[in-house]
Amino acid sequence: MSRVFLLRLWLDGLAAVLLPLALAYWWLGNAVHELAGTAMFLLLIAHNIFNRRWWGGIARTRREPRSLFNVGVTFALLIAMLALLLTSVLISNALAPYLPPWGGFTVRQIHTLAAYWVLVIVAVHLGLRWPMLMGVARNLLGIKGMNPLRTLVLRALAAAIAVHGIWSIVQLGLGTKLSMQMTLDWWNFEEAVAGFFIHCAAIAGLVMVVTYYGLNRDSAGRRRAPTGPARSAAGSDNTDDSREMAGTNPRAPV
Repeated sequence: MSRVFLLRLWLDGLAAVLLPLALAYWWLGNAVHELAGTAMFLLLIAHNIFNRRWWGGIARTRREPRSLFNVGVTFALLIAMLALLLTSVLISNALAPYLPPWGGFTVRQIHTLAAYWVLVIVAVHLGLRWPMLMGVARNLLGIKGMNPLRTLVLRALAAAIAVHGIWSIVQLGLGTKLSMQMTLDWWNFEEAVAGFFIHCAAIAGLVMVVTYYGLNRDSAGRRRAPTGPARSAAGSDNTDDSREMAGTNPRAPV
C-alpha cells in the first residue's frame, strides 16, 4: 500500500470531517463555516484530480446495477456539490462587498437543502466503498483471516449506529431539511455542538450501513463473501484499488 494512496485517504477523510463542521453554522459562526467550506471544496478538487481516470472511464462502466448505481450516486453528488458551491458564493459574507446582492432567503434554503443532501450522498458514496476501506484497515492493523467474534462485534456496532441514526434523523428533522420544508422545530443551539456532530455521524453511519448491506447481496439474496482485501476492493466498482492497496498501482483512483 503506497504512501500516496494513504495520503489521499487522509485528505478524503479530512474533507468528510469538514462537512459536519460546516453544517454546525449556528454554533461555530460564519467565519468557521466559510473557512471549513472553502477547505472542503479545495480538497474535493484535489480528490477529482486524483480520480480523473475514473471520469475518463465512465463510458466503459459495466452495465450492471451496482456499477450503474455507483455512477448515478457520483453524478448526484456532483450536482449537489455544484449547487452547494454556487449558493455559497451568492450568500457568502466574505464575498458580499464584491458581489451584487443576489443571495436571499430562497438561496439560503437551497444552500441548506444541498448541504444535507451532500451529507446523505457522501454517506452512500462511502457505503459503496466500505469493503475497500475495511481492507485498508485490515492491512494497516495486520489483521489476517476471519474471526467470528470480531465479525459479530462489528455487526452489533453497525446495528447500534444504525438505530442511533434513525433517532438522529428525528432529532435533526432531516426529512424537512431534505425536502426544503419550513418547520418550527429547531435544534436547541444552547446545547453543546458535540451532540450535533454525533447525530450527523450517526445519520451517515445509518446510510452507510443500509448502502453496504443493501447492495452487498447477490441475486439469490445471499451476501457476497469477500475473500480478502483485493476482492473487497473490486466490489466497490474500482478494481484499481486492490492493486493500489498492494502498492502496485500508485495512480489508481479511490
